[in-house]
Amino acid sequence: MSARERLDALLEEHGTTYAEEAGVRLRDTPQPLYELLVLSHLLSARIRASVAVAAARALFTHGMRSPRHMADATWQERVDALGEGGYRRYDERTATQLGDGAGLLLDAYGGDLRRLRRDADGDLNALRSGLRRFPGMGPAGADIFLREVQGVWPEVAPYLDAKALQGAERLGLPTSPSGLRKLAGDRDPAVLAAALVRAALGKDVVESVRTAA
Repeated sequence: MSARERLDALLEEHGTTYAEEAGVRLRDTPQPLYELLVLSHLLSARIRASVAVAAARALFTHGMRSPRHMADATWQERVDALGEGGYRRYDERTATQLGDGAGLLLDAYGGDLRRLRRDADGDLNALRSGLRRFPGMGPAGADIFLREVQGVWPEVAPYLDAKALQGAERLGLPTSPSGLRKLAGDRDPAVLAAALVRAALGKDVVESVRTAA
């Protein structure tokens, strides 16, 4: 089977962004960008992606969809929502970090991550550094955010980090961002990145692609 056939099978079976899975309708507007920041924070912990997605959904269901609502929620309300999503190992520390991060976003950027984008002015390193200012957002969290946001912040694309390239290697696909983008054509780069990450994280994804292709 060709590399194109394997990529087509991957995107057909696993071409869902983590934002979409968490119910985030990503647009270049303050609320969904903040929801993506929260989701990226949760996904960056050493915990199953499905648990992080469930925890994000629980936070959003309880109204913590904006930095103002997150900051106004009590610490216990954040802990309870995280626990509801199964995010129990890190719930207390994460509840504190989410509250502090919401406060920082409100104070530094008026609650609007587009101001961080504007300040970075196309400089990917500046954008990455800005994201890492938020408590709990280390290198992994910044990578997750940038992989997912590239569909609405096109200056970020193609953002295919080490984790996405690991997935490409497992599938026998090109292991350079340029090679993958050429193979993918006009496919959404965020969808491409998410699908490759799913291959990196799950042997079952790799097997399903080989079977489908």
